Amino acid sequence: MHSLSPELQNKERTLLDDLRGRGRLLVAFSGGVDSSYLAWAARRALGDDCLAVTAVSPSYPASHRAMAEDIVRDFDIPHRFVSTHEMESVEYRRNAPDRCYHCKSELFSRMDDLLGELGFDALAYGINTDDRGDFRPGHRAAEEHQVLSPLLAAGLSKQEIRTLSQRAGLPCWNLPASACLASRLPYGTEVTAERLSQVDRGEGLLRDLGLRQVRLRHHGEIARIEIDPAECQGGISPELMRNIAKVIKPLGFKWVCLDLEGYRMGSLNEALSNEALSNEALSHEALSHEALSNEALSNTGPGSQVRVDFGLPVLPSAK
Repeated sequence: MHSLSPELQNKERTLLDDLRGRGRLLVAFSGGVDSSYLAWAARRALGDDCLAVTAVSPSYPASHRAMAEDIVRDFDIPHRFVSTHEMESVEYRRNAPDRCYHCKSELFSRMDDLLGELGFDALAYGINTDDRGDFRPGHRAAEEHQVLSPLLAAGLSKQEIRTLSQRAGLPCWNLPASACLASRLPYGTEVTAERLSQVDRGEGLLRDLGLRQVRLRHHGEIARIEIDPAECQGGISPELMRNIAKVIKPLGFKWVCLDLEGYRMGSLNEALSNEALSNEALSHEALSHEALSNEALSNTGPGSQVRVDFGLPVLPSAK
C-alpha cells in the first residue's frame, strides 16, 4: 500500500492526540467502517482506558455483529454488547422522518448509564466530514447527549477513514456503506421485529448471490431491490433475476422488483418534502448553536478556548 500523505498523517496524529486527552472513553461501535477505525484508534491511544460498546436490537444487522466480534477479537479491543430498547418507543415504531433521533436517544441514554456504572469520562461516535450534509436526525440526539465526534474534529472524510483503516489492517475498510435495518422501511410504515427480520435475512441472501452493495426496501408485500449500478454494468442475467425472486419470496413477499435507478444512499428520503428537511435542519442548527454552546461555555474555565465543528462546541481536552 502507498504511504500516507503528510496531510493524512497529520490528521491521524491530531485524532490520536485528541483521544489521549479524553480520559476513559466509551466508543459507540457497530462494526462498520467509521466506528471500527475509531475503536482501533482509541485502543491505540488509550490502551485499556477505552471500551467499545455495541448496541444489540432487532434493527442491528447480523452481518454487522459478526464483523464487530471479529474486529474486537483480532485487535484486542475491550468490548461489550448492550441491549437497547428502541422498539418499546411508540415514537420510534411509528417511523416518522425523525425515527433515527429516537433510536439514537435510546442508544446514548444507555451508554450514559454505562459512563456512570463503569467510571468512564466521555462517549464518542463515528461521524465524519461527509456526514454533515446528510439528513440524519440521529446527530441531534448525539448533540443533546454531548457525544464527542473525534473523526469529525480531526477533519477525516469517509475515504480517508477507509485509507487509514486499510493501513491498520481492519477487515471492514472497504465494506459498503450501511445503516440500521429500519432505514429500509418507508416513513410511516410501522417498525416491527418481523419486518426487520425479513430485511436482514433478505439482504443476507442477496449477498450470498454475490451482490455486494445492495438494499432490500420493504414495501409491504413488495420487496424493492436496489443494486449498485457498478455491479450491473454488464446487465442482470435472467438467471440472477430468477434467483433473487426465488430467495426473497419465501420471506413473505408476494412481489419482488428491481429499482431501475439502482442503489443510492437514503433513497427513502426522496419521499420527504423540502419543508420536512428544512424543519429538521433548522431544529438541528438551533440546538447546536444555542443550547450546546451555552452548555459548553458554562463548563469551561477562564481563558479556556472552545472550537466549533459541525455546529458542535468541542471542549478542551481533559488533562
